[in-house]
Amino acid sequence: MIECPNCQHNNLDGTVFCSECGTQVSNSHSIVTQNIAADSLPLSPVDRKQTTEAYAKSLDTWASLHLLDSGQILPLGDRTEFTLGRVSEAQPIMPDIDLTPYQAYASGVSRLHTVLKREGKRVFVMDLGSSNGTYLNGKRLKPNVDQTLNHGDMLALGKLKIQILLKNP
Repeated sequence: MIECPNCQHNNLDGTVFCSECGTQVSNSHSIVTQNIAADSLPLSPVDRKQTTEAYAKSLDTWASLHLLDSGQILPLGDRTEFTLGRVSEAQPIMPDIDLTPYQAYASGVSRLHTVLKREGKRVFVMDLGSSNGTYLNGKRLKPNVDQTLNHGDMLALGKLKIQILLKNP
């Protein structure tokens, strides 16, 4: 069994993402986290952004998703393609990254909303025909068309805002 580092739920061996909260559990033994109250950090917004980016770059991953509403950082694994969406009861559709624990339904995230993929050093996003759209830096993406991503770009899946943190921008 693999214990989730976020919610301590026991998952089956070989699990990549926790079935309870969606946190990545593979290779989680190499990541050590501790809770620090945000109000105890005397950082300006600029310092917080630099600290967040430094943390994301320190992870052994090619990219991380910084969920702006919660402050949570979700590192992507070593695969080159990930679907983002939410789980719905009695539906067989399962995204690679389940955003359900982050108020995805209330934010208008579709079951299979968008895909992130890496080709060499380039990273792309593609909307999968989602109901409420995917926005890149405020501009709505056309469904099923790749769009290049850069370090620090802002994605909105419906109303769920995500900053893209690339390891080697």
